Amino acid sequence: MNFFDRLSNGWKIALNSFKILQANKQLIIFPVLSGLSLLLIIGSFFTAILGAAGWNVDNIANPGTTTSYLIVLLFYVVNYFVVVFFNMALIHCTRLYFKGEEVTIRKGLEFSLSRIRVIFSWSLFAGTVGAILKIVQEESGIIGKIITGVLGIVWSVATFFVVPVIAYENLGPVAAFKRSSQLMKQKWGESLGATFSFGLIQFIAMLIIGGVFFLVGSFIHPLAGIALAVLGIFVIVTVMSAAQTIFVSAVYHDVTDDPVTHFNKALIDGLFINKK
Repeated sequence: MNFFDRLSNGWKIALNSFKILQANKQLIIFPVLSGLSLLLIIGSFFTAILGAAGWNVDNIANPGTTTSYLIVLLFYVVNYFVVVFFNMALIHCTRLYFKGEEVTIRKGLEFSLSRIRVIFSWSLFAGTVGAILKIVQEESGIIGKIITGVLGIVWSVATFFVVPVIAYENLGPVAAFKRSSQLMKQKWGESLGATFSFGLIQFIAMLIIGGVFFLVGSFIHPLAGIALAVLGIFVIVTVMSAAQTIFVSAVYHDVTDDPVTHFNKALIDGLFINKK
């Protein structure tokens, strides 16, 4: 299957994901809560660090110290925890929808709470890996930055199925990582054509909606234009995040021989470049 066929299938799968989101509009709350939580976490970290430095930016620990490394590690662990918690809730709600059951925000949150230990274990593992890659990237030269960048991409691909795996399979962090990698290599190969499709949709939407919002707001005040543009981009990112999570859930069910009604198997297969 050539590039344009994969791109065409990517559009079709993306549209199906958006249709499911449209049928369950309440699911958009999960990426919204995730985004707001991350903003609060970033603000809390910044405030705590600044407070510990006596509210003097010059007193903040220099990069390369043990304290700064621990802060990076903690930040990554907390961020992974928040993202996985809400993504798992969304994936479970998607699963309920696929099975024809009632979908509610409460059921999604309750499911994530029931898997809180697994989420924490994975966050600790993934946060450690992410922190190490970040620290090595910051402390190394151009070659090191390239290598860690490549490793980061490999990590993203290998952990594609991790959230549904830790949600529905009784596996620890390392086993979940291996299981996700196995599922990827077993049926889909290592390169996701869908990533380009979703990325392209998001980029175009940002240009159009962000630009329109900015122009409309600019008639009132330039700052109003910027604020509206930022709001529009936030909405786009939120919708895209929800749609991509729905896509992950659908593909996972198909890979594990639990096909779903709303996705065509041939189209899903076409989104991935088979490993030769």
